Amino acid sequence: MRHYFAPLFEPSSVAIIGATERQHAIGAVLIQNMLGAGYRGGLYAVNPKYRQVRGVPCFASIGEVPARVDLAVISTPAPTVPDIISACGEAGVRAAVVISAGFAETGPAGAALEREMLDNARRHRLRVLGPNCLGIMRPDLGLNATFAQGHAKPGSLGLISQSGAICTAMLDWAGANEVGFSCVVSLGGSTDVDFGEIVDYLVSDPRTEHILLYIEGIRDARRFMSALRAAARVKPVILMKVGRHAAGTRAAVSHTGAMVGADDVFDAAVRRAGVVRVGTIVQLVAAAHALSSHVRPRGRRLAVITNGGGPGVIAADRATDVGIALAELSDATIEALKQALPPNWSHGNPIDLIGDADAARYRAALTACLADPGVDGVLVMLTPQAMTAPMEAARAVIECAKASDKLLLTCWMGEQQVAESRRLFAAHRIPTFRTPDPAIEMFAHVSAFYRNQQMLLQAPGPLSAGPEPDVAGARLIIEAALDEHRTVLSEMEAKAVLAAFRVPIAKAVRVHSPNEAMLVAQELGFPVALKIDSPEITHKSDVAGVRLNLANAQAARDAYREIIDNTARLRPDARVNGVIVEPMVKRPHGRELMVGVVCDPIFGPAITFGTGGTAVEVHADRAVALPPLNAVLLEDLVGRTRASRLLGAFRRMPPVDRAALDEVLLRVSEMVCELPAIREADINPLLVDESGAIALDARIIVGRDRSALPRYGHMAIHPYPAHLVSECTLPNGERVTVRPIRPEDAEIEQAFVKHLSPEARYFRFMNALSELAPQMLARFTQIDYDREMALIAATGKDGRETEIAVARYITNPDGASCEFALVVDDAWRRQGLGRRLMTQLIEVARSRGLSTMSGDILAANQSMLRLLANLGFTIGLAPGEPGLRRATLALQRS
Repeated sequence: MRHYFAPLFEPSSVAIIGATERQHAIGAVLIQNMLGAGYRGGLYAVNPKYRQVRGVPCFASIGEVPARVDLAVISTPAPTVPDIISACGEAGVRAAVVISAGFAETGPAGAALEREMLDNARRHRLRVLGPNCLGIMRPDLGLNATFAQGHAKPGSLGLISQSGAICTAMLDWAGANEVGFSCVVSLGGSTDVDFGEIVDYLVSDPRTEHILLYIEGIRDARRFMSALRAAARVKPVILMKVGRHAAGTRAAVSHTGAMVGADDVFDAAVRRAGVVRVGTIVQLVAAAHALSSHVRPRGRRLAVITNGGGPGVIAADRATDVGIALAELSDATIEALKQALPPNWSHGNPIDLIGDADAARYRAALTACLADPGVDGVLVMLTPQAMTAPMEAARAVIECAKASDKLLLTCWMGEQQVAESRRLFAAHRIPTFRTPDPAIEMFAHVSAFYRNQQMLLQAPGPLSAGPEPDVAGARLIIEAALDEHRTVLSEMEAKAVLAAFRVPIAKAVRVHSPNEAMLVAQELGFPVALKIDSPEITHKSDVAGVRLNLANAQAARDAYREIIDNTARLRPDARVNGVIVEPMVKRPHGRELMVGVVCDPIFGPAITFGTGGTAVEVHADRAVALPPLNAVLLEDLVGRTRASRLLGAFRRMPPVDRAALDEVLLRVSEMVCELPAIREADINPLLVDESGAIALDARIIVGRDRSALPRYGHMAIHPYPAHLVSECTLPNGERVTVRPIRPEDAEIEQAFVKHLSPEARYFRFMNALSELAPQMLARFTQIDYDREMALIAATGKDGRETEIAVARYITNPDGASCEFALVVDDAWRRQGLGRRLMTQLIEVARSRGLSTMSGDILAANQSMLRLLANLGFTIGLAPGEPGLRRATLALQRS
């Protein structure tokens, strides 16, 4: 099936609307670039002033072009663009690149023009790239529909940027470094086509092996995340996002809201997507250089080879700063180095070859390191010394590089004596640097691809394995507050919501008078704590609203009066619900932590963890993760904080009950999955010690505007759909589990395919495939539950599962239809598995709002065709394929 973006990326004909002979005008540059790139399709100019432009036939309007146009490139003034888009739609144009500026970026009038343009495009089902963009390049097709100076070389890098200026800078750098691109796309205002759709296209584009993104903002988080995750499963993705620091701060009514910015959440999203984020253009360029060299980073263990101790120490220090581990050399490697190096070499990593190192030493050391399975990459450094021959050493490095696919970086320090060596490295596409720091940073960024791949593999469900939460009870509490037009739950309500999700809470009672405070304190038992209860007061200690360790009735009574008086004096505007009385929790080994929730306007809910207590903003210790969470994701979240170092044994304090802490985090993850009304939340402090965890204080802010979304529609990452897991008994008496596939099913999926008969493999894959390639295996098991589904049937014996059937659908790029596939192991046919799986698959697709399901089946596969006909599919000929039949089912009942 032809991709709906083919008219944009692979147009058979292009019209330049606004083409002109005027020197240096954008319309003139566009025509010149198309001609200079050697575009092989039909090329037309549109401008009523000319009959031809630079030898290209010119027409007064797009409607007068005598041939069908796939792609229109528009460079006319902004006020003319909406009508031109309409004319393009009427002429059958399917895609347009709007180079013109003067739209939403200029103010209300421009925004109105942009809306009109988009309305006209949608009316004609025409897709728009831009406006205010540089354009698009497909070098191998000779397509250069940009006003950039010069052309890109064909290659494997796909670049998508919201900044045209960044595109031109990258193109200029690439030309000088012999780096090529599969495509260059400038999004501009991205009023229609956004990152998600372009990345989606590049996932299946065989010309694109690596993807680079320059991002200023995201509109559709779910599509963006789905596309990123799909791409990262099969291709390295490296991105740079600007706007890391907000120009101002927003009002927040929780610690979490005040501390966690949009960039923290974006960073968390990137980690879960399995991609790598860089911080500067220099790093983006360096990563592009490394990727264009076709290296595949393996991990984070680096070996450093140098002829000077100082540069080696600099590299080691920077590696520690960015979390890179210096590789521990194997005994075999150490022995090989001993044989090749002088006795006074460093005998460790960094490997100091000593100042008189010649090319032979470099060759021997690099060969040994590249052969060491404990080394993932090597940085080779040289400083020009009296006995040094930089070019000879460089040639030795290049020779070694040819025999390995490990990540190899070079750093020939200095200028005049090493300039020729650096040019030689560049010619052989080996990344080279002037100083160690950027080399180490590049290794960290590229190798992070594999670290984040572990995050990508995680597919947790919305609920943990513990006792089920009282979701309905928690919703009632929230709805009652919203019905009273309150968005901030009282502390009592917030703790009740936590208790509904099995989070241990400190017992608390709200009182409204000094005498009531005294009586409740006596009932709870001394010592007690008293705290102001007000939805307007985030930091209770700021208004002297907390009293601790009250040992008797008189102290409790006096504390009530003091808290109320202090609040009235310091915050006379605050609404006071009363005062909370709690028993003092005595845990001498307790660590005060904070668990929070923040709701990002783009990516939805995120969970934070870090050091808690009254000085939480001062400590600024937090890590952020997107829900849902599981054990692997929890370990990553906690491990990225300074608080993690407090959880083990230290200063005669025993280690905390880590299982209890993890359980609280999992329960908070459940809470944000099941309660889309939550906007912000704090558990601060969460007191954790060797005996468990308990929430001493809690704050929850809610809202109503997400109630219309589908289940889990408020989340950037769809949880594992555990509600689709079921069990059944087959006619042969076997118990079978039917469930959605998981990433960890790669082994049983591979075994399933290997076990199929040649006939079954041919019917499913239309070839004699006997084993799935790693990329295909990842594609089959690491699915995006938001836009595809794979249901497997599995039997289990001795704790091991065996896959016996699978049915899957994948949503087509139009977002409305899907394609399905079904295969059942030969030994398990005639047990009703195919019907059961297809029936459930159809219901899932129907619940997602898809309109049609279709699939192509070999005409010889009569049993499959009969099954589909019985399920209501219409069977017809597959277009252009006489040996195939197309089965189609309308999913939405009229």
